[in-house]
Amino acid sequence: MIRELLAKFGRQRVLVLGDIMLDHYIWGKVERISAEAPVPVLEVQKEEFRLGGAANAALNVKSLGGKAILLGVTGRDSAAQDLKRLMECKGLATDGLIDDPDRKTTLKTRIVATNQQIVRIDRETQIDLGNEARTALLDSLRRLLPNCQALIIEDYNKGVLTREVISGALELAKSLGIPVAVDPKHRNFRQYRGVDIFKPNFRELQDILDMEFESEDEFQVAASQLRGEMQIKNLIVTRGSLGMYVFDGGKQARHLPTAAREVFDVSGAGDTVISALTLAYVSGADIHLAAKVANHAAGVACGKVGTASVNPDELLKSYNGQR
Repeated sequence: MIRELLAKFGRQRVLVLGDIMLDHYIWGKVERISAEAPVPVLEVQKEEFRLGGAANAALNVKSLGGKAILLGVTGRDSAAQDLKRLMECKGLATDGLIDDPDRKTTLKTRIVATNQQIVRIDRETQIDLGNEARTALLDSLRRLLPNCQALIIEDYNKGVLTREVISGALELAKSLGIPVAVDPKHRNFRQYRGVDIFKPNFRELQDILDMEFESEDEFQVAASQLRGEMQIKNLIVTRGSLGMYVFDGGKQARHLPTAAREVFDVSGAGDTVISALTLAYVSGADIHLAAKVANHAAGVACGKVGTASVNPDELLKSYNGQR
């Protein structure tokens, strides 16, 4: 059954809308402390750029066999050029990128010593989009979405997904009968009322509800209430090493333990989850099977260092219990 489901991924065209990032990794080893200050000295061995945020979600859609369209905003800077070159190398179209000279392309530099991240440096703009860029984004959305089977919204609170962009996207998707899956952050959390799939992590859920869950029952009751209040069809809460929980209106949430055998890095695992979840869902899986597929995809991604994509063979091996 899983093979047949994965085979259907190739029929799905998914538009990924949201905050696009470029991840910059500097790998090396630390063997001494600086004489200038009590800080480690990294001997650089390798540098690498990877797609992050909405770009990583689009890459995962493509690597899993789907057709991905990425729509978002970059700056007019060297990071944008590096991002476009990397997208082209990965086989992703760049015509959905809107450049805004008033913004920086989000660039996250991670310094990694022996597979241990020791510091992260962020260069980004977090103010809301200006009128010109917002209009261009919505115009592109209206042009591209009618040819798609699903819309993924990747919200990292960088200002691209303003209230106007979110409401415009949700209204358009509803008018076209296209399911919407959202990976939210705190600022716009409650703007995504009525979506088909909503995937916060455990900490984000606690933040938006302004509470620390003291028991499993308290967590499940609060999550179920939020799902009802926001009229969300399927609420998926990821919990790291504890796996994920599926709330679909049933009497009790369904818990899926983590499928990860080894965890080297959780960077970008949420992007992998939303991509696999959406592809499986629009390919005909019910939400429980879709979540199971996504859980295994996340397990594979966590076994890699840095933001990573997952392919169907890796997913199938994990699903079938193979190493």
